[in-house]
Amino acid sequence: MFTDTEACYRAVKSKDRRFDGVFYTAVHTTGIYCRPSCPARTPASKNVSFFPTAAAAQTAGFRACKRCLPDATPGSPDWDVAADVAGRAMRLIADGVVDRDGVEGLAARLGYTSRHLTRLLGNELGAGPLALARARRAQTARILIETTPMTFADVAFAAGFSSIRQFNDTIREVYASSPTDLRGRRPSSPTTPGALVMRLAVRTPFAGRALLEFLALRAVPGVESTGDGWYARTLALPHGPATVRLELDDALDAGGITLVEATFRFTDLRDTGAAVERVRRLLDADCDPIAVTDQLADDPVIGAQVRATAGLRVPGHVDGNEIAVRAVLGQQVSVAGARTVAGRLAAGHGDQLPEDLSGDGLTRLFPTPEAIATIDPEDLPMPRARGRALTGLCAALADGTVNLDRGAPRDVVRRDLLALPGIGPWTADYIAMRALGDPDVFLPTDVAVRHALAGLGADPKHADEMSETWRPWRSYALMYLWRSLARSEEMN
Repeated sequence: MFTDTEACYRAVKSKDRRFDGVFYTAVHTTGIYCRPSCPARTPASKNVSFFPTAAAAQTAGFRACKRCLPDATPGSPDWDVAADVAGRAMRLIADGVVDRDGVEGLAARLGYTSRHLTRLLGNELGAGPLALARARRAQTARILIETTPMTFADVAFAAGFSSIRQFNDTIREVYASSPTDLRGRRPSSPTTPGALVMRLAVRTPFAGRALLEFLALRAVPGVESTGDGWYARTLALPHGPATVRLELDDALDAGGITLVEATFRFTDLRDTGAAVERVRRLLDADCDPIAVTDQLADDPVIGAQVRATAGLRVPGHVDGNEIAVRAVLGQQVSVAGARTVAGRLAAGHGDQLPEDLSGDGLTRLFPTPEAIATIDPEDLPMPRARGRALTGLCAALADGTVNLDRGAPRDVVRRDLLALPGIGPWTADYIAMRALGDPDVFLPTDVAVRHALAGLGADPKHADEMSETWRPWRSYALMYLWRSLARSEEMN
């Protein structure tokens, strides 16, 4: 959108918050860049330029506005759902791949040379991988400075900077402020001993209670737990285990941003950025709920459901390998049955959580693909054919035959999954929806979907044909169908 300057300027004049994160406005007379909804006086059109990323604006020499904090907006919905190279690169950069493996490592994951990838991202996003990673580090650092009592040395370490000097120089360049100035501008949040409390920005409307219900119904004992208004789980991160607890509630004002409180406990602070990104995936934080509602609210089948539960999310996941295993466990069994089997698998083969991370009923990590691949299918609490499918899938995940880190093209992942014995279209598509963030998945053979359609007065035989009018948001339509069953049970 940022290339359509007239449309961008109209959005800036309207102060429409729905465009926050979609593009950034740079003001030449002040040298700063803002989010479209910045409350400051609208600059003259001749004095502004538009950029697709905060990193692109920073690379062009602009500093972040201290009033609207443009880097605090959620990421672009387009990057989050795009299956192209730029979208895949953004997801890997957000997960910290550049910080851990460098540009060469990112390029190798995407199948390009580092030189070609830098040129491609420069053309698409206005900045190369190093600038994009630097912008992410600066954003993480600012959140930690303003919302935690961490020392600046710990902040630099947690945000991914290689030195205190690099951290100080970047903060001054991006924000025209020192770390001390940023910390003094806002009061710190109350702290919990041994915990890192952060506020994660999520687009509104946000059906947090519905998301909590979905996660609670499927929570694996020891790995996940829930209570009134909260969800907690263990995290397997690059440098060690961690846990997170999320406070989930509804935020129904349209076109704004709500803040979800997340309490992390880490083994290694270097995993902060990766943990935040993975939890944002779980929340589907970068979804554009206004666009989904505009497409689905008037539909004759699911329109009433959409209007009744604004901002319903497609729950992502913190670990693609885990959701793939759980998808196989859920083949042709009830949700409760799959949860029970997953709990047994975790209890028998998941690593114990360190004592200082335990709490909220969390005791262990979900088993790794390597651990499950070594199990004799005869010893698994499921039919033999499904046990063989599970160990075969885990072997493919362990040796890299199938890659679920959101860096591979979705069509390639689906092809690789379907090539494995015992993995059918339902399983591959469910993995694509929850592990890869595909917004346009539909499961016409799903028993719950067929029951939901029948309950709404539609013929399940025409499910595929019906779903065509829901593109490109069929994953959200699917969630509304599943949600309709829950609402029907509540009324009964």
